Amino acid sequence: MRAMQSGRERAYAYLKESVLTDPAMRDRFLSEQEIADRIGVSRTPIREALLLLAAEDLVRLVPKRGAHIAPLSGREIGELIEMRGLIERFAAQCTTGRGTAPVEEMAGHLDRQEALRGESGAAEFLAAGHRFHASLVAAVGNTLMCREYDALRSRQTRAGAPGHHGSGHRRDEILAEHRRILDGLAAGDAAAACAAIDSHLQATRRVLLAD
Repeated sequence: MRAMQSGRERAYAYLKESVLTDPAMRDRFLSEQEIADRIGVSRTPIREALLLLAAEDLVRLVPKRGAHIAPLSGREIGELIEMRGLIERFAAQCTTGRGTAPVEEMAGHLDRQEALRGESGAAEFLAAGHRFHASLVAAVGNTLMCREYDALRSRQTRAGAPGHHGSGHRRDEILAEHRRILDGLAAGDAAAACAAIDSHLQATRRVLLAD
């Protein structure tokens, strides 16, 4: 039987999975009381969770102002994309070498994105895209790598560009880029999959820097 989450664990999960992944929260200060009221805990576990997130560099604690979800600088965006590339290329090489690339699972996430290609559902579209990439990383079987990759997703949300990523034109580009990654994996062609990953990430970097 799964143990009940503590207030701090609930607050940490809510902040990381719901608040930090919400593009509308970028460059805003967080209200401890508002978050406490929303999830039904006191301010103490909220404060503890924010300290954990600050240690992960996902929020910045500003004296007398509180926790700030600061947008990333150009240098930080470049480093984030570089780290994503290292992890995703390794995952592609590893899983194609083993014959364990999660092609069917990734195809399911891509189908979900296809269904969300219209103007509505930008957050859902981006979430399906994250699951597309995360399923490839998870297939390596390295828990630490998965944890670090999830942290990169939260940092990328801080970079912004929700409007660009959510636009119809960019969605069509993302779908085509994801399809090329999947085609390379399905063919067992690590070089093609890695080239497609690089192309996709460079396009993502250009969009983030343009925001």
